[in-house]
Amino acid sequence: MNSVWDYDIKELEKSESGRRLILERKINYGADGEKIKLSQVKKYWNKLDLFPLRKRLLELLIWGKYQSLLETKKSFWLK
Repeated sequence: MNSVWDYDIKELEKSESGRRLILERKINYGADGEKIKLSQVKKYWNKLDLFPLRKRLLELLIWGKYQSLLETKKSFWLK
């Protein structure tokens, strides 16, 4: 993965939070042809800060249902 330009990848791979950040960037910005392990996605799922629509798609693909609520502009009127 060459797209992490603002971090040293070798240093990030040493820590768990660094590996989570690398995984998050692969999902959000593309993995450049690399495969992303499903076990890693499931392991860090609750800690990943993903784009909302991408997160919804992955929820559907991984678990077969949506787990999170999609915020809409109409929720403004419901308050």
